[in-house]
Amino acid sequence: MALDRISLSRFRNHRETTLEGARGFNLLVGENGAGKTNVLEALSLLAPGRGLRRAALTEIASAAEDGGFAVGASLGTDEVRLGTLIDPVRPTRRLVRINGAEASAVALGEWLALSWLTPSMDGLFTGSAGGRRRWLDRLAVALDASHARNAARFEAALRERNRLLAGEATPDPLWLDGIEGQMAEAGSALATGRAALVEALTAALATLPRAPFALPELAYRSGGAASAEAWRAARARDRAAGRTLEGPHRDDLDITMAGKEQPAERCSTGEQKAMLIAITLAHAELAARGRTGVLLLDEVAAHLDPVRRAALFDRLAGSGTQVWFTGTETAPFDPIIDQAAIWRVASGGVRRES
Repeated sequence: MALDRISLSRFRNHRETTLEGARGFNLLVGENGAGKTNVLEALSLLAPGRGLRRAALTEIASAAEDGGFAVGASLGTDEVRLGTLIDPVRPTRRLVRINGAEASAVALGEWLALSWLTPSMDGLFTGSAGGRRRWLDRLAVALDASHARNAARFEAALRERNRLLAGEATPDPLWLDGIEGQMAEAGSALATGRAALVEALTAALATLPRAPFALPELAYRSGGAASAEAWRAARARDRAAGRTLEGPHRDDLDITMAGKEQPAERCSTGEQKAMLIAITLAHAELAARGRTGVLLLDEVAAHLDPVRRAALFDRLAGSGTQVWFTGTETAPFDPIIDQAAIWRVASGGVRRES
């Protein structure tokens, strides 16, 4: 199955846009600022989470409209209709519809396995541990939709504990017991999901050829056990610091380039990009097992040499995953142009090419 009959209504610079006739490879071509990435962002909201830009809902709705937006798509020949929207009356709450019935965002993950790679992710290896944790959690959600709920529950409980510890009054020990119990339950599931993801990615990466891809070696680094007992014992220290010093919120991912045995942050920009693509390919193949796989690749072809570009296309052609590319021109996609559906994007409008 694949996504088709995609509609964007009042979504950023797209007032009313419809894309029909999607294929395995789909190419959105246009000048910078035309609205190509906005289409990918709309598709990314057909998954649990905040989408590929992690934007606030109020930022997404067209400034010229009433504050609402809607995104919809048909899935396969069974006419399953997936949709997400915000109502102008409640602009901070995202609603989900599956075949017209209200559903949870987590339920979207039961139908689609969505992955993406964008230019903003190029700094993943050199950026903060928090950025890598968010990235890990997004990848884990594509494998297990319940991971999103565990992450949200842990973050909410962690914020409450930190608020109490940073307050002037001594917090009620029994109240802290309850919060730390919630943190332990959700945090343990969160850490387990992250570790399982890294283990699965490591196995999937082993099937990729080392050349022309630059293959990474992954190691999950725990920031501390998700233990109510440990947090209870650390209350005095954490209160002095004004925050919780250990736990899954301090987890990180160590990445080394295979064969070179060099940390990813010290590798060249080209090597980092190649490793990021390798992880994205491995994850897309993992996530698509038993569900429709959709991979969103924003401006990826222009930054690869011809050999790596050809290897990327070959790998994707045999993956069974529906792929959406963006680019300013079609030339980098010549090897797959006959297999692709092509849309010209200009000023928030989309025109299908034959």
